[in-house]
Amino acid sequence: MRTYGQYCGIAKTLDVVGDRWTLLIVRELLALGPCRHTDLRNGLPGIASNLLVDRLRDLEEAGLVRREAAPPPVATTLFSLTGRGRELEPVLRELSRWGIPLLREPGGSDTFRTHWLDMPARALTDHHPDQPAIALQLHADGNEDLVIEVKDGSVHTHAGRVDHPTASLTGPPHLLAATLLGDLDLNAAVQQGLRLGGEREAVLRILPR
Repeated sequence: MRTYGQYCGIAKTLDVVGDRWTLLIVRELLALGPCRHTDLRNGLPGIASNLLVDRLRDLEEAGLVRREAAPPPVATTLFSLTGRGRELEPVLRELSRWGIPLLREPGGSDTFRTHWLDMPARALTDHHPDQPAIALQLHADGNEDLVIEVKDGSVHTHAGRVDHPTASLTGPPHLLAATLLGDLDLNAAVQQGLRLGGEREAVLRILPR
């Protein structure tokens, strides 16, 4: 087993989650919940299948991931985070926040999945918790959708669609990310090509101020 061999909390943590791809596997399981191997492969473009198997095994042995056999009609192995694994969420949230300046330019040839916006979306604040519940639909060009649901001061996210969203934001990944992260004003984002549908005030209700 690779180890830094240092009696330090940071070093011990990196012994467990410091390998390439490991934290991104945790990102996928936080955003999507229980996943099949194929779900993880889709959310981790570029990872070799055998390496994903190795990383999942390491995470299981560390007590961060569990596997279970899903009943029919799924009838396959599902991977999910344990309670200990979910404790990494604030770590990933801070990494996401630290990376805001690195997202200010379009990604070029970088791959993108809309649910990768799950982490910054979870950090949003409901500025008007006394108002009725809303659902915002995010769609990055050529990708799946992410739903942000806001109710009673809480913000929740899930991949997929809702039938009648209160508002929607559609456009290139860098504009969606910059808007959610508070790095770009909504008006400026729309002027640069972000498409806003539905109630503008619903979007402003959760954007950073």
